[in-house]
Amino acid sequence: MKLKKRDYSFYIGAVLTALIVLLVIVGIFYTPYDPDAMNPADKFAGVSLRHLMGCDNFGRDIFSRILKGTGTTLLIALCTIGIGAGTGTVLGAVTGYYGGVADEILMRFNDAVLAFPSILVALVFISIMGSGKYNVIIALGIVFIPSFARIVRGEFIHYRNLDYVQSAKLMGAGAVRIMFVHILPNAWPVLLSSVIIGFNNAVLAEASMSFLGIGVQPPDASLGRMLSESQAFLFSAPWCALFPGLMIVLLILGFALLSEGLKGRY
Repeated sequence: MKLKKRDYSFYIGAVLTALIVLLVIVGIFYTPYDPDAMNPADKFAGVSLRHLMGCDNFGRDIFSRILKGTGTTLLIALCTIGIGAGTGTVLGAVTGYYGGVADEILMRFNDAVLAFPSILVALVFISIMGSGKYNVIIALGIVFIPSFARIVRGEFIHYRNLDYVQSAKLMGAGAVRIMFVHILPNAWPVLLSSVIIGFNNAVLAEASMSFLGIGVQPPDASLGRMLSESQAFLFSAPWCALFPGLMIVLLILGFALLSEGLKGRY
């Protein structure tokens, strides 16, 4: 049996994502060098068996920093989606199921937030709370809530009047049970695809904010921060920017292919 195009997308995305996650897990317990250790003797050392991805302007091993930085980026993206998807799902479920004035107020607020680029809104929050890893998680998490709330609300509006929901009401099922046991599982495929897309957006947002210097702060490694620090050496030491940039591309590509493949499976 021939595999469909979306099947290829799913398997390639799953393998690529699994390899990156495996590297991150390995990086938690082992890195070839201390990611933050400076060694002037290895300043701008090129790619070699000793340093697989070369060294930066402080003599730090780029491969070790990428292992740590990718883990930091994934952690921030995961926490961001946890806040955004978790809170947005609850808000979308309640407003979509009940409707009424609360629904109208929330949707108008959602429209106001979504009218601005998410990065711009996150920058406003960061300017108020200050830079740093945890503030980035909170800011991006808040920014992601409206989009998930709108998606879940639309699904609940679609399902709330179907026969099986009405039957559950007649049998005495409570509103919470109907929302999260009967309706939410049917909305899960759409929500799952949105979570993966949102994860990609969170990776890009974190990398952008760290690149601007308001995300992860030194000496902690972050892919966006590594790109920012290497822009002055693009021609003299291109490997400093090449490998962090390539890791960001592979991260985005893996989750994008995974999302595309999941659409064909549901």
